Amino acid sequence: MSLNHSPETQTKLIARVPSITGRELPEWFQAIDNGPAFLRCDERANWLADEHGLTHGYAAAIVHEHERHRRNRMGFV
Repeated sequence: MSLNHSPETQTKLIARVPSITGRELPEWFQAIDNGPAFLRCDERANWLADEHGLTHGYAAAIVHEHERHRRNRMGFV
């Protein structure tokens, strides 16, 4: 499973997350933060998909977005 979507696909997936999953992104980010301490993004996406019944595409998009937000919070560009 690849965590790399095109920017257009990533934007579309993230925009649909609340309607598809019934949860907003901050809720998913909190689930990732409170979940197991995986080092790799693909491990986090697999856990998110398995634990919460998401497709791997949405799980990967959420993990990718979480990483992007985390980097921005830490001041990384």
